[in-house]
Amino acid sequence: MKLSISFPATGCQKLMEVDDERKLRTFYEKYMATELAADALGEEWKGYVGHSCYRPRRTGERKRKSVQGCIVDANLSVLNLVIVKKKKGEKDIPGLTDTTVPRRLGPKRASRIRKLFNLSKEDDVRQYVVRKPLNKECKKPRTKAPKIQGLVTPCVLQHKWRSIAQKKQRTKNNKEDAAEYAKLLAKRMKEAKEKRQEQIAQRRRLSSLRASTFKSESSQK
Repeated sequence: MKLSISFPATGCQKLMEVDDERKLRTFYEKYMATELAADALGEEWKGYVGHSCYRPRRTGERKRKSVQGCIVDANLSVLNLVIVKKKKGEKDIPGLTDTTVPRRLGPKRASRIRKLFNLSKEDDVRQYVVRKPLNKECKKPRTKAPKIQGLVTPCVLQHKWRSIAQKKQRTKNNKEDAAEYAKLLAKRMKEAKEKRQEQIAQRRRLSSLRASTFKSESSQK
């Protein structure tokens, strides 16, 4: 079985083939992401603690159904192990913990760039972005930089202030329209009430006129 061991602190990775079943017996019947000691691999591995199999890169990441809850056994061709940062062993392992591989890509988010270089809010983040060199034959050497996410520029602030001003203006217009509508509604209701009262008064006049006419006719008979 091959063991692919990586150490995130240095960015190194080492692939080694182990044929001794006594050494591999430590990893058998262990669940994914189980922390276990690597002392059985040899003296140089004394004190090292690693994760068995899959290691999620972010909180809440879903695992593949094919490896979810899988148990390590002898049928695996390659077993991926990760050395836990805080549990490094006593001795350095050549090619894994004694050398450091520089990060190929730097942080992309503005807040993380500030955290990396200990910058203040007044400093320009664009001057500190990690650039990637592009070396091609027969061409001028140039560099490539990522697009900074979460960068607060004057254009972004202007857009924010404009949206806030538009929101305030919409609120003001809605209040004015509501007041105008309430005024118009009160006027219409007043007109309808006056019209209804006028109709009632007219009906009363007609009924009283009919009653007086009926009385006069009955007295003449």
